[in-house]
Amino acid sequence: MNQKPLLLIPLLLLSACSKKEEKEAEAPAPVQVTAVTQDTIRRIVAGDGTLFARDQASVMPKIAAPVQKFMVQRGDHVKQGQLLAVLESRDLAAAQGESQAQLAQAEANLRSTASAQVPESVVKAQTDVEAAKETEDAAKRLVDNREKLFKQGALARKLVDDAQVSYAQSHSALRSAQEHLRLLQAVGKGEQIKTATAQVDAARNHLQSSEAQSSYSQIVSPIAGVIADRPLYAGEMATPGNPLLTVMDISKIVARANVPQDQAATVKIGQVATITQAGSTEVVEGKVIVVSPAADANSTTLQVWVQAENPGEKLKPGTSVHVQILTEVLKAVTVVPMTAILPGEEGGNACLVISSDNIAHRRPVQLGVREGKKVQILNGVRPGEEVVIVGGVGLDDKAKVKVIDTTVKEVEEDTDDNAPPEPGSKDKKKDEAKPKSK
Repeated sequence: MNQKPLLLIPLLLLSACSKKEEKEAEAPAPVQVTAVTQDTIRRIVAGDGTLFARDQASVMPKIAAPVQKFMVQRGDHVKQGQLLAVLESRDLAAAQGESQAQLAQAEANLRSTASAQVPESVVKAQTDVEAAKETEDAAKRLVDNREKLFKQGALARKLVDDAQVSYAQSHSALRSAQEHLRLLQAVGKGEQIKTATAQVDAARNHLQSSEAQSSYSQIVSPIAGVIADRPLYAGEMATPGNPLLTVMDISKIVARANVPQDQAATVKIGQVATITQAGSTEVVEGKVIVVSPAADANSTTLQVWVQAENPGEKLKPGTSVHVQILTEVLKAVTVVPMTAILPGEEGGNACLVISSDNIAHRRPVQLGVREGKKVQILNGVRPGEEVVIVGGVGLDDKAKVKVIDTTVKEVEEDTDDNAPPEPGSKDKKKDEAKPKSK
């Protein structure tokens, strides 16, 4: 009989433990919540890329010649048209002098031809015409005399016919000489002047070609910038097709960034953007100047060019950078922290909304624009409702919760420090910084 109470002790202990576990299982889960707010959010398109110079020129010689002298070193700043190097050109100078002499000779020949009153060929043709005319007159008189004698019966008919044949031949010779003279008078002198003029033009063109060849020995900068490369030394052979120097204009730099194809539709020329070098926190503000009309087939990205000022030439071409482009500013939209977004059904997204009786209700939500640690909610929750931001992972729908830290203030604007400023924000800050007049 005394052993019964001893047997009941373990049973009582087991019962107490099971009740304690049930109470712990039924205890509400601790969560932290925040209020759904209306806030301004910015649509920012980001991408990685590489810096390029604003303008670049690879200066290539047009002639093959040894380098006589360099006027600049790598890193020197130059102006447009500044002399950079001189090539050996003694042979070109000699050819230029020869061309000048040929031009002078051609011009003298033109002056002589133009000043001549009557060319020798015309004088000879006039003499031929006069001689043919005299021969024709003599033949005509002979025909007339023989016809008279034939009528008187003092001369045979054959002699008359011979005289007429001789007259016809002399008349034909006169016509030929007259036509030759006419042609010489019409075109002879003009053609000679044209020939002499053409010789002058040819000599002048040859001189211009020689002068151009000689000028190619003077290597000048096509743009203003800095000497980025100078692969040769004085005395080495410069050849066409191989750069003699490289000049870069880095007063402004251009970041060529690749952005996702699905986000590129909102990128427009003129939009504000920021450029950040890899491993640096310094941010440079710029603007979009080029949006590629076609996507890259391999990476399915679109290339966007952002140009920015480069004071002090701190940014160097070839550097890897991160670009952020402000494409849109959305005001008074429904916003929650990113920590409030949980996996939903069928790959969607959801939020845990806490009702007034501390019950968590899982609602599917559709996300919009994301910026920093906040995201736009297109539908699913309303401003003023409370959503779980800590403790929601693994929490069932309609589970009892215990709010241990309620944040009812608006979601703090947690923007990326590298994100582009809103248009006009600088002017607004300047106005705020001005002292108010009394």
